[in-house]
Amino acid sequence: MAANPFDVIIIGAGTGGMCLAHGLRRAGVRVAVYERYRTRRDGLHGYRLGIGPTGIRALRECLPPELFATFMATCARSPRYFNILTEKLRQTASFELQPDTDPMNSDLAVSRMTLRQVLLTGMEDVVHFDKTCTRYEQHDDDTVTAYFADGTSATGNLLVAADGTHSVIRRQYLPHARIKDAGSINIATKIPLTDQTRALLTDQLMDGISLIFGAGGLMGVLHVMRFDWDQDGRPRPGIGSTEAELIEQWPGLLYDNTRDYINLIIWSAQHRFPADIMTKRGQELVRVALDLTRNWHPNLRELLARSDPGSCIPVKVATSEPIDPWKSSNVTLIGDAIHTMTPGRGVGANTALRDAALLCRQLTAAERGGKTLLNAVGDYEAEMLPYGFARVADSLANNGTSGDDPLYKPIIGRFALMAARGYFGVTSRIPSLRRKFLTEIYARRGAES
Repeated sequence: MAANPFDVIIIGAGTGGMCLAHGLRRAGVRVAVYERYRTRRDGLHGYRLGIGPTGIRALRECLPPELFATFMATCARSPRYFNILTEKLRQTASFELQPDTDPMNSDLAVSRMTLRQVLLTGMEDVVHFDKTCTRYEQHDDDTVTAYFADGTSATGNLLVAADGTHSVIRRQYLPHARIKDAGSINIATKIPLTDQTRALLTDQLMDGISLIFGAGGLMGVLHVMRFDWDQDGRPRPGIGSTEAELIEQWPGLLYDNTRDYINLIIWSAQHRFPADIMTKRGQELVRVALDLTRNWHPNLRELLARSDPGSCIPVKVATSEPIDPWKSSNVTLIGDAIHTMTPGRGVGANTALRDAALLCRQLTAAERGGKTLLNAVGDYEAEMLPYGFARVADSLANNGTSGDDPLYKPIIGRFALMAARGYFGVTSRIPSLRRKFLTEIYARRGAES
């Protein structure tokens, strides 16, 4: 029996919120999740997330062992190359990546929808859908109540905001915490992998993740996501028997429409896009992407033209501004709700998972009488804030993330582009620099500080 039982309310069934929910339930802590989407099929469809060692360790810590094994089995096949391309599909550099011999120290790619279904598996009694949180209220008896748009409410001892960049909880709890535009916009597309689209790519592009440094300040990334199940959801021949059994028996695939696809994202400074870009969807958004890439290689433009219009979305890149620590209470935050960061290399997802595992450990200690609930929250926040905002700063340092990046300047941008291409070109051709570059990539995999 728990020494100090309490109830945890989590707002948001995203990556961090669900990882935390699994960990708490495994530890015997009472937990309920409230999700604004109406069903488990709703939400992001198809786009990739990079899950590195930080995220993998958090998932292994929080998920039941068989579900963690299912997560590993449903990741996409790892790329063999990291390619640097021009917009004309000329190869500036290519680095052959090491095989992932250590599953816990790998860089994995997963479909957002697939990961969503993994994390919702077995949690039917925990997750409540169609619950849009509008506000909360803290009470004198140290409880807290979340109120929802449908007129219902939920009361517990701790409220965890896992409701993302536009967190309702953060706006009420930390009104001084600001989210600002990074000054860049992405257009993300998902292209079905068919015989026709496969023919548009070389073998090295098929087996790699490719960064495109385009002229005129337009960047891109291309990644082919291939899974261990076919178009009918059956395990492919040649995979391990354990993986095949996990895929066959996993009920989440019933809700997941993910099949092999090409993820092609373009991005640039905000001024390059129409003023109403965030309102555009479908074929209209595809036309914007095609207009921006008029000077790109015909094969890349053909991929954009063949993208699934229903999955084409604009993303205004945002970032949190660091804030000072606050006095802890029975409300806390994880993931993008407190430290929104720019996309790229899965930094946001991995940090949210790290938050979830850390908070789970602290709350488990409180449940078992090792500390008070308030102390557990305080200890979590004291550790989370420094590394969270450090990762925010890291994400802003990625090429082309900020709208102020020299790549986007009219004149200096040409020199910045030449310098970037030159760096990768020289690095890939000089063995000592090549080894150093790859060593640094793999050293960053396990870094959490």
